[in-house]
Amino acid sequence: MSDFMKTQKKIEKAVVSGYQKIEDTVVSGYKKVEDSFVKAFLTPDETPPQQEAQSDNTQSSQGKGD
Repeated sequence: MSDFMKTQKKIEKAVVSGYQKIEDTVVSGYKKVEDSFVKAFLTPDETPPQQEAQSDNTQSSQGKGD
């Protein structure tokens, strides 16, 4: 293999590894934003068990009067 070909292979490896590092950084940043969005907007709010029991009793008592 000529010196030119060896140099080209080294350049190719450097470019590809640099691209992969940039890609990994961008993807990890996007995943952080995505996880934050899901946590803030798509995760249902948890209600304490006492409030659930009170709301169930309220709904069942309203249904009896009909």
